Amino acid sequence: MADICRRAFVEGRVQGVWFRGSTQEQARRLGVGGWARNLPDGRVEVLMCGPESAVSQLEKWLHKGSPFSKVKNVTVTDEADYQTFDGFTTS
Repeated sequence: MADICRRAFVEGRVQGVWFRGSTQEQARRLGVGGWARNLPDGRVEVLMCGPESAVSQLEKWLHKGSPFSKVKNVTVTDEADYQTFDGFTTS
């Protein structure tokens, strides 16, 4: 299976509820590299790169989110170029 990158924008109550930290835990468990960051408009942006099956699992998890989050919408796009990351970070 090929390695891919996808970018997600997650809307809802996703800041201040440990969403990025939970995403990082899930990504590390799945072996997905990339990052998650808060955006000024209240969304969280996530870049996920790795084996297609693992990225798809993380994408599915984003729709649920952390225990205290309330995800309303997730928009995902495929990235044209694959990027290599040394782990998964948050900012």
